[in-house]
Amino acid sequence: MLELRHLRTLIALRDAGSLVEAAERVHLTQSALSHQIKDLEERLDTPLFQRKTRPVTFTRAGERLLTLAEQILPQIRMAERDLARLAGHEQGRLHMAIECHSCFQWLMPTIDHFRDHWPEVEVDIPSGYSFDALPSLARESLDLVITADPQPLAGIHYEPLFRYEGLLAVGKQHPLARHDWVTPAQLACETLITYPVEHTRLDVFTQFLTPAGFTPAEVRTAELTIMMMQLVASGRGVCALPNWALTEYLERGYVRALHLGEQGVWSTLFAAIREESRDEPWMEDFLRTARETSFAVLEGIKPA
Repeated sequence: MLELRHLRTLIALRDAGSLVEAAERVHLTQSALSHQIKDLEERLDTPLFQRKTRPVTFTRAGERLLTLAEQILPQIRMAERDLARLAGHEQGRLHMAIECHSCFQWLMPTIDHFRDHWPEVEVDIPSGYSFDALPSLARESLDLVITADPQPLAGIHYEPLFRYEGLLAVGKQHPLARHDWVTPAQLACETLITYPVEHTRLDVFTQFLTPAGFTPAEVRTAELTIMMMQLVASGRGVCALPNWALTEYLERGYVRALHLGEQGVWSTLFAAIREESRDEPWMEDFLRTARETSFAVLEGIKPA
């Protein structure tokens, strides 16, 4: 009567809070997901959650199945890892580079969790690959690159992790702070604060300013997100960052966040790996852990 897919669906529904977002997480249409849940409820002869509530409110029967899922699904993952070790796939190397300056919020817990379950795999983030990470991946100096700027390279596979929205952070007293979104023209007289990377690797340029034919009045760089926020809060510029990177500063009321354009600018974060690594059990597990951890710790992201 019960299948693992049912348990995974209920976990996704609880974590996402709605049928639409849960369907995206389990890679089904909303119609297919609704049919799957309705079929299960008919088999069990009881509803599992209350319709038209957000976030989803589960019934006692639904809560019981969630408890079961929390017990069983981690055991399944552990068994899969053990079977991979028994098959002799435990050895490996995972040297990675990060092109996203604000990725550590979700990447470090991912690495910690991965190390607990794959102690035999050598994990490292070597220095010196900030600007040539993808070519280094192709040369086998690296094994994985976190990037939002995929390049066509032979033998390289880009595994989508999640989608995120780029937001513009402005000071609370900034004239733009009263708006919900900005146009490219409104940034033409602003100082834009960015990380010290090429403009061709920044979404605010490639997806917002450059297509519209505008450039900011001045560009200023800062190495750390907290430095950028200090400059923005003190009125010395504005900056565009992923929505999750702004969460703590918005919660504390340091800055305001505006959408880039009325529809917003959305991008996808990828894990780039070599084609021959795709079938390694430990690599598959790292990518799955990265997705699960991201949705557990970040706000405002969507399935890719």
